[in-house]
Amino acid sequence: MSGGLVALLDDVAAIARLAAASVDDIGAAAGRASMKAVGVVIDDTAVTPRYVTGFSPNRELPIIWRIARGSLRNKVVFILPAALLLSQFLPGAITPILMLGGAYLCFEGAEKLYEAVGGGHHAAPQEQEAALGSTDHEQKMISGAIRTDFILSAEIMALSLSEVAGEPFVSRTIILIVVALLITALVYGVVGLIVKMDDLGLKLAKSGVGAARAFGRGLVKGMPVVLGALSVIGTAAMLWVGGHILLVGLEEFGLGGPYKALHGAAVAAGHAIPALEGLVEWLVETLGSAVVGVVVGGIIVALMHLRPGRKAAH
Repeated sequence: MSGGLVALLDDVAAIARLAAASVDDIGAAAGRASMKAVGVVIDDTAVTPRYVTGFSPNRELPIIWRIARGSLRNKVVFILPAALLLSQFLPGAITPILMLGGAYLCFEGAEKLYEAVGGGHHAAPQEQEAALGSTDHEQKMISGAIRTDFILSAEIMALSLSEVAGEPFVSRTIILIVVALLITALVYGVVGLIVKMDDLGLKLAKSGVGAARAFGRGLVKGMPVVLGALSVIGTAAMLWVGGHILLVGLEEFGLGGPYKALHGAAVAAGHAIPALEGLVEWLVETLGSAVVGVVVGGIIVALMHLRPGRKAAH
């Protein structure tokens, strides 16, 4: 009897050790998968603050929270099941779907450029002020942010999936859920901090003393510049991420000439400046991807604006 109990306890201990090892493996794999997608995470963080620009301070965090919920829903409810099913039964379909998403990002970025140079419709100041305070405008911005997030989330999940493709199905699922939770919390936690820094600065400027008050005034003056810069970075991110997706997708379809040429130019530029080799390679490859994004997005924007009724809509 006691021997049977000891054997049972040994079995339980072995199962516990196996479970602990599995948890460690899943945690390590989730970490690797998250790191592989870190470039897209930065893009996602840069894109989002522009969707709350112009709203009153008391609406900023609720809007970010709604976008964060939409982002998590994108990853867990829509993208994760589709990615797992495709990777299991139709892996060849993932690349074309990602390329469609990349083309959409190129379109969004090029559309912003088109509007910035005066091609878009601009409302009068009174109309803009009324629109910013409206529920419809808030919902429109949230919906737009979640649509853009869907493409970036798809790339994040696809990159993460490629890192853990060799894992068993259940482990792969758990790892990707962990990645989705971690990255969503990271992106929208950072976004929330960014957009509320000016409020913190105002509070310090009013109630702080000495250096704290000066720091607060600096935040108040500096955050509009930071938010404006993030808006520009967000638009650029759409273009370079979209262009990169298209280049990599073409390479997977056997049309690797453009990507190989760009990568070769980036490596050559990096070798020319050994002290900054990694940075220079990244800058050249990013700039080249952005040029591809501008060209592809510009073509789509031109086609969209040539549609019958489009001009009238503006």
